Amino acid sequence: MSTNSANLLAEMPIESRPRERLEQYGEKALANHELLAILLRTGIKGTNVVSVALQVLNAVDDLYYLKTVSLEELMRVSGIGKTKAIELKAAIELGMRIAQAPQLKTGQITSSRQVGEMMLAEMRDLQQEHVVVLYLNTKNEIIKKETIFKGGLNSSVAHPREIFKGAVRYSAARLAIVHNHPSGCPDPSEADISFTRRVAECGELMGVELLDHLIIGQNQYLSLKEVGIF
Repeated sequence: MSTNSANLLAEMPIESRPRERLEQYGEKALANHELLAILLRTGIKGTNVVSVALQVLNAVDDLYYLKTVSLEELMRVSGIGKTKAIELKAAIELGMRIAQAPQLKTGQITSSRQVGEMMLAEMRDLQQEHVVVLYLNTKNEIIKKETIFKGGLNSSVAHPREIFKGAVRYSAARLAIVHNHPSGCPDPSEADISFTRRVAECGELMGVELLDHLIIGQNQYLSLKEVGIF
C-alpha cells in the first residue's frame, strides 16, 4: 500500500474500516464494497481501497455481473492492475465453486443399533476414551462425523459447547454422541448420565435434537436412549 493510500484508510474511523468491521461484527454485516475492499487489500495514490472497490462495483452495474467480468474490464478500473484482477477473478471463481459444492453425506441413520454396530467396529479397541459426534440433517443423513475429544484411560472431558459449536457450523438438525470405555464395560458412569442430560437440555434450547448417546465397550454397546436415561 502506498503511503498516501495507507494514510487515507487510516483517516477512516476504526469502526468503519472493512477488516476491523468483519473482525468485530462478522462477514455478514459488511456491505458488498467492504468485502471487495478486503480482497483488493490496497488502494492507489489519492484513493483508498474502499473507493476502489466502489469503482469496481459501479463498473459492472450489478453485483451479479461481477462473476462475468473479464480481466481486461477489471483492469480498466483505476487502481486495478493485472495482479489484482487475477486475484479477484480467482476469488470469484472459488466462491462460485463453493456455492455449487454439494454437502457430503456418509450414510443415513435408521436406528441406534445401526450406529452401535458401526461404531463398535471402529472404537472397540481404542486405548483412550474418544468422544465422537455424528451430525445429521433433517433426513438423518450423516453430514459430518467429528471426534471432539480424546481423553485418558478412564475419563474424558467434553463440554456441550464443543458439540453444539459443530452443530451450528454444519447446520445440523440432529446429532448422536458416541464414546468408548477403554475398560471394555459399556455401563454408564454418573458423569456419563449427567453429561447426556445436559446435552439433551441444550439441544432442546437450540432446536438440535439429541437422538442418542451410545457407549462402546469391548464386545457390546449401550444406548442411553434405549435404557431411558433421557
